[in-house]
Amino acid sequence: MARGGINKALVRKARQTILARGENPSIDAVRVELGNTGSKTTIHRYLKELEDAERGRDAASIPLSEQLANLVSQLADQLTEEAQADVAQEREQLARERLDFQNQARLAESRTQQLESQCSGLTEQLQAAQHALQQEQQHRQQSEIENARLLQANRDLEERLKDRDGQIRSLEEKHQHARDALEHYRQAAKEQREQEQRRHESQVQQLQLELRQLQQTLIVKQDELTQLNRDNARLLAEARQLQKDQHAQQQLLTQKAQALEVAQRSLTGMERTNDALEQRSNTLQAEVARLGERAEVQAQKAQTLQERLSEALLQLKLIEHSPLANGGADSHEPLPGPEADTP
Repeated sequence: MARGGINKALVRKARQTILARGENPSIDAVRVELGNTGSKTTIHRYLKELEDAERGRDAASIPLSEQLANLVSQLADQLTEEAQADVAQEREQLARERLDFQNQARLAESRTQQLESQCSGLTEQLQAAQHALQQEQQHRQQSEIENARLLQANRDLEERLKDRDGQIRSLEEKHQHARDALEHYRQAAKEQREQEQRRHESQVQQLQLELRQLQQTLIVKQDELTQLNRDNARLLAEARQLQKDQHAQQQLLTQKAQALEVAQRSLTGMERTNDALEQRSNTLQAEVARLGERAEVQAQKAQTLQERLSEALLQLKLIEHSPLANGGADSHEPLPGPEADTP
């Protein structure tokens, strides 16, 4: 079936145009002339029908041998054209299949990416679900533990309630005993209050008697207080005079304190001077001691010299009174002796 409005008349017109140009009206040439439209199989079929029609018109005037040759040539051309048409059809089919394959490959790649994205999302969802499941399991374990703890606490509470019921019964019994004891205590307290009231009335009477005595004593004490107030006024006047005298004494004491402070300062200065003098005295005493030691040394030396001088004088006197000295007295003058006061 022709596609795109291709019919036998259009194929005939295109074939005649190609023949008019002196070209071979092949399938590709006719298709190009038709504007690259139409199936090559359809064009080949129309061309064959047109060629068969022309051969039928020319067959009556052509010899048999030439007709056979033409027939063989036509068969060969037809086979060639059919082969070319088949090849072209196969190429078109291959191109369509290749295009379909490429489209399918792109679609598959896009689908693969989409599936990978979905897989990644599903992986994340799976991880989140696993995490949530793990948390849920942990919560469940905690809930089970908490449930077990609550059950144990409930059992413990029931035991405690039983114990508490027993305690309540015991407390009720004790409360009853306490009420009995309280009633007994109230009765005893009533009797005791009555006794204390009677004793209190007696004490009140005693206190009233003591109060009258105290009032009389108070009157006496008020008189004494009046006298004491008078004495206090006198003593207050004396105290004021004493305060004046004390103030004067305080001023005098202040003056003496100031004088004492001045004297203390002078004494401090004198102590400092005394310390300096004492240091000077110590220095002088050390110097005197040193000079004394030197004087003792000089005295010892002087005594030694005195002793030597005395020995020399004694020897000299002995020499003067010796016979040798007397015999030579005429020829020799006497040696001058030392003065009597020479040490």
